[in-house]
Amino acid sequence: MATTKTLTIEERLRNIHSLQEIDSQIDGIKVLKGELPIEVEDLEDEVKGLETRMEKLQDNMQALEDELSNHKKNIATSETLIERYKTQLDEVKNNREFEALTKEIELQELEIQLSEKKIREVIAIKGSKTENLEESQSKIEAKKAQLDAKKDELAKIIEKTEKEQTKLTNKSEKARKLVDERILKSYDRIRSSYRNGLAVASIERNACGGCFNRIPPQVQIEIGLRKKIIACEHCGRILVDNEIAGIVTQED
Repeated sequence: MATTKTLTIEERLRNIHSLQEIDSQIDGIKVLKGELPIEVEDLEDEVKGLETRMEKLQDNMQALEDELSNHKKNIATSETLIERYKTQLDEVKNNREFEALTKEIELQELEIQLSEKKIREVIAIKGSKTENLEESQSKIEAKKAQLDAKKDELAKIIEKTEKEQTKLTNKSEKARKLVDERILKSYDRIRSSYRNGLAVASIERNACGGCFNRIPPQVQIEIGLRKKIIACEHCGRILVDNEIAGIVTQED
């Protein structure tokens, strides 16, 4: 930083003000984008979450289909066994065999009733899951449409501003090299403290252009002399006079 150590206070003030102007233009581009990048990211996360839920519902539906198939197979097996036992009834030789076959038929009929009950339950659950699936699909389609619109809007802004932002970022990096390291640290700290990123302010109507608190006349004179770097006692912003700020004042 040998080159910055030899700079006068006025040169340092001009350099830090120039950096602020460049960074404020970059901030303006970011404001133009607004909350779009965050909104796009949030919508992408929301769509991903809905798709994960959709996949789980589809897995559940498949499991229900498998369960239905198993119950239907059980019914078919029981019906086959009943037919077999009924055929065997014609060939029984004693009451014990008759009772045993009759009992087996009754058991298989109970199995059929149980499977039919389970099928009704599964069908009811499937109906509810189908509604959830349709609702989820509608939500995904709506969110994707929203996401596409936001992406398109952001892409148009980026297309218009990308070159300008890159150009300004390069200018900002070069301008930072002309600023004393100690001042630069204060500048970055102050910028990060305020939403508008304003770390260097001019005097506007006898007040700080950042926080709008009154600046005493004697302090204004000292700022105009450019003999030392003066910060606003209220907000900490670096103060520069109108000439450095490029503000033209009208003489009475």
